[in-house]
Amino acid sequence: MQTIAEQTKEGKRIIVKKPELLAPAGSLEKLKVAVHYGADAVYIGGREFGLRSNADNFSIEEMREGVQFASKYGAKVYVTTNIYAHNENMDGLEEYLRDLQDVGVTGIIVADPLIIETCKRVAPKVEVHLSTQQSLSNWLAVKYWKEEGLHRVVLAREVSLEEMLEMKKNVDIEIETFVHGAMCISYSGRCVLSNHMTARDSNRGGCCQSCRWEYDLYETNENGEKALFNPDDASYTMSPKDLNLVQAIPKLIEAGIDSLKVEGRMKSIHYVATVTSVYRKVIDAYCADPENFVIDKAWMDELEKCANRDFAPQFFEGKPTYEEQMYGIHPKRTKFDFAGLVLDYEAETSMVTLQQRNHFKPGDEIEFFGPEIENFVQTVGTIWNEDGEELDAARHPLETIRFKVDRPVYPQNMMRKEVR
Repeated sequence: MQTIAEQTKEGKRIIVKKPELLAPAGSLEKLKVAVHYGADAVYIGGREFGLRSNADNFSIEEMREGVQFASKYGAKVYVTTNIYAHNENMDGLEEYLRDLQDVGVTGIIVADPLIIETCKRVAPKVEVHLSTQQSLSNWLAVKYWKEEGLHRVVLAREVSLEEMLEMKKNVDIEIETFVHGAMCISYSGRCVLSNHMTARDSNRGGCCQSCRWEYDLYETNENGEKALFNPDDASYTMSPKDLNLVQAIPKLIEAGIDSLKVEGRMKSIHYVATVTSVYRKVIDAYCADPENFVIDKAWMDELEKCANRDFAPQFFEGKPTYEEQMYGIHPKRTKFDFAGLVLDYEAETSMVTLQQRNHFKPGDEIEFFGPEIENFVQTVGTIWNEDGEELDAARHPLETIRFKVDRPVYPQNMMRKEVR
């Protein structure tokens, strides 16, 4: 059994080998944000062989730029190649994998044995990580993939902590598990609802997220349809609550899990920044002083400020029940809009220059956050555009805006506004 790397300093236990924090990056901008906000690694999709065809997927040259950026900060880049390949998907595979090796990606995340064996043969410098699409949920299967030469396995989202401990006890291989984000209504993403309803193949990058839709429930018989709902009922939904294991980070670290993964390549840069920064703080705080670690309520509140459904630990603590599903009327959640991205700050004038991302105006209460600062709230005063013209509101997307701020801020810090 692997043991976590730790030492004692001045009588205090310290964990010196932290788990990797793995963040989603659906675009080059999101990659840079994820690294800036504390990710040790990012996972991205190319324009072929991946499961998020609607993301702003990377060209080979964008991958090269992303790898170079990440490398400057000691971060790694993994590429999803996790489709189940049909005959027509095989053309160009060898060339694509060689290109990934050439640009310097650390590894690929893969489900199909064809892609696994091809990568080992034509791009041997690229690590092979087994995708969650393989629904890996027992230690003997982990052992099998270890013997097949894989570097890491990504567990099914249906695996409990108890099962993870059994895997770590019996097999010496890197283990990656999801800790935050959307859950699939089907087993580890093996869903065909999208195929049936829209002819978009879930397992070849086309999922339309049918389980997120709202439905009316009917019974059909020889006399036709009978409604099983009242007009004022909440629409029936089969969507699970989002996964949130931030409070379980100590257990995952003590279990020796190697990589903690955040879901969300289709999410905004505000989501990526917020979630990555919170998990970074929790991991660092626990590893620095595990014996005295306490979850800070501010971390939990921060996670509520980006787009989420209701949260649940899902399978981590055992089999979920109906309480982990999104049935009935969904409670209102605190909602913040991502309002601006900091481009520059002038200390002499206390002026911030930012790129507007959502409407705001003088008199609005806004909040700044970022890895270099403590969150702070202030009221927006007079605002100007880049030509020095005073504005009654920032209403044009990506417009450059200037106004005074109460405290110093830094490039890539973000500004959000609560929607009331």
